[in-house]
Amino acid sequence: MNKKKYFWFSSIVAVLIFLTPFLLYIHTFIPNDVENYNTIFGVIKGGEFGLAQVYVFMAFNKIVPLILLILLYITNKNWWSHVILIPIATYLFQLLNIVLGTAESVDEIEFIYIIPLIIIILTPLYYIRKNLAIYLNALDLKKEMDSVIKNSEK
Repeated sequence: MNKKKYFWFSSIVAVLIFLTPFLLYIHTFIPNDVENYNTIFGVIKGGEFGLAQVYVFMAFNKIVPLILLILLYITNKNWWSHVILIPIATYLFQLLNIVLGTAESVDEIEFIYIIPLIIIILTPLYYIRKNLAIYLNALDLKKEMDSVIKNSEK
């Protein structure tokens, strides 16, 4: 990626990170006692939550961390970055429960559905980490030997 594209990409990511906390306060623009709220995007219905303000509050409390975790996953270059998919999937399941209107089960059973994903992600990561341990130990040994040689020359 050339410098100009990298600059624009990093600027957009920085602006998104800066603006996401403000999304947590969108519910304050909705009146307290309204079940259905009309916007330019359509009608926001309270559904199982009763009030539109509670619905928007619950939805954006899942959307904001989801956006930040997705940005972290996209911009991360470390070998362990696939572990971030687990909380992303959890927040997606919670958001789906809110959008589909199953308010009684929000934040309760999503982790059960994530267990197969956890196994699928963590098994190869454990294998990678196990293989990397040899190289990391060799690098530590090399650094230690270099420092001993450097100190013995003095």
